[in-house]
Amino acid sequence: MNRFYTSVEMPEGLPRFSGRERLLLMGSCFATNIGTRLVEAKFACDVNPYGVLYNPMSISAALREALEGKVYRADDLQAYGDLWHSPMHHGDFSAPTAEEALERINTRLEVLREELKGLDVLVATWGTAWVYEDAQTGCIVGNCHKRPERCFRRRRLTAEEVADEWCDLVGRLRAANPCLRVLLTVSPIRHLRDGLHANQLSKATLLLAADRLVEAMPDVVGYFPAYELLNDELRDYRFYAADMVHPSDVAVDYVWQRFCEACLTDEARRVMDECDAIRKDLAHKPFRPDSDGYKKFLEQILLKIDRLNEKYPYLDFEKERMTCRIRLNK
Repeated sequence: MNRFYTSVEMPEGLPRFSGRERLLLMGSCFATNIGTRLVEAKFACDVNPYGVLYNPMSISAALREALEGKVYRADDLQAYGDLWHSPMHHGDFSAPTAEEALERINTRLEVLREELKGLDVLVATWGTAWVYEDAQTGCIVGNCHKRPERCFRRRRLTAEEVADEWCDLVGRLRAANPCLRVLLTVSPIRHLRDGLHANQLSKATLLLAADRLVEAMPDVVGYFPAYELLNDELRDYRFYAADMVHPSDVAVDYVWQRFCEACLTDEARRVMDECDAIRKDLAHKPFRPDSDGYKKFLEQILLKIDRLNEKYPYLDFEKERMTCRIRLNK
């Protein structure tokens, strides 16, 4: 027993994966944080193809659109504030013209559609159970795009409807891809705009829904306790950023460490360390970029990459190789 904090035990049966698996992370900012680190570690990983989505129903709707072959058209968009927006997508997909927005959306959606066919692990991070329904269509939107509040109805999902929705979704995903595994997390990021009490009710709803989904599909769905790690092991404001809402860098590092221990194979962690060493070498700023010593340093990096690729051909180091060649003037 630790005298200074309560340890969070990792659930049994979490999916463990190596760099060979193909991963998809969808959901809140927490999914982006973890996904970015996996990409840096050379995992075959896609992160938030719709942009950040906070509620579980919007994440489900996005995956269903990919499964069903959805193609976005102009009448799926809304013009507001000099831009064309998709209610399902983050503002990164908005554009001055409908054609440009549709190009961004459909190009990304086609990639997601192909990825689902061979996906190994879906990591879904639920951020809030509060949703906004379009007042005209009744559909839950992924993003309000700063439209007036009168355009929406706000309500809190129930644990039952989230669990039912995701049981059906996972069944459909598995029908198309029987080997797929799902890892759920609840984001520790607090939604203070809802109020502290409403935020707690929201997180409790998500936790109950996740628990029911794991109980219904224990061999397929696992739950990683990111929410519990921040709120129990790190229950101190020094582990929050200046806004007192988002986790600090130290907290993200700690959750990432626990994630790696719980969900990555020993081989994956070894390869990740070697990839990280190469990344740090490339980040080194020399005093004399044209010196023979620095050129030899770059040649050593290329040699490390070649040796690592011989052992693990699935690792993509094309960007790093190109960086070295440019610096070597080759």
